[in-house]
Amino acid sequence: MNRCSLMFVAAVSCVMGCARETPPPAAPTQTTATEPSRVEFLTAGGKPGRPFSPAVRVGKTLYLAGQVGTVPGTDQLAPGGIEGETRQVMENIKDVLAKSGASMNNVVKCTVMMADIAEWARMNSVYVTYFPTNKPARSAFGASGLALGARVEIECIAVTE
Repeated sequence: MNRCSLMFVAAVSCVMGCARETPPPAAPTQTTATEPSRVEFLTAGGKPGRPFSPAVRVGKTLYLAGQVGTVPGTDQLAPGGIEGETRQVMENIKDVLAKSGASMNNVVKCTVMMADIAEWARMNSVYVTYFPTNKPARSAFGASGLALGARVEIECIAVTE
């Protein structure tokens, strides 16, 4: 480095360091200690041998596994096409919620996965009957395949009191 460059660096350093003082660090904020969220894996009604829980509760939030339209106690999809499967999916969701101490009124978000998004209107005609007043937020998308050859799978999040 030549002498001119060295003087320039020294001048800039002095100006930068002297231009203003560094503000003192902010005082730490005081937090109130709360009970940590407890995680519960709820297995009531779950089919033995499945690699997931029907629902998991974290604090007041209940996360439901995706439900397909199988008739309870079997791996058989409900008859009636997309409408029949959607009706069975929603009944399966109601059952998991009830066994977890909640109801459809507690649902705040649903995600709908469909084997054929062209069937959305027919699925929706059944879905809306399960939320007559408070409608949860919802996402829906088409998938290239669903478990057990299902036409529709729906997962939900509910908040309990």
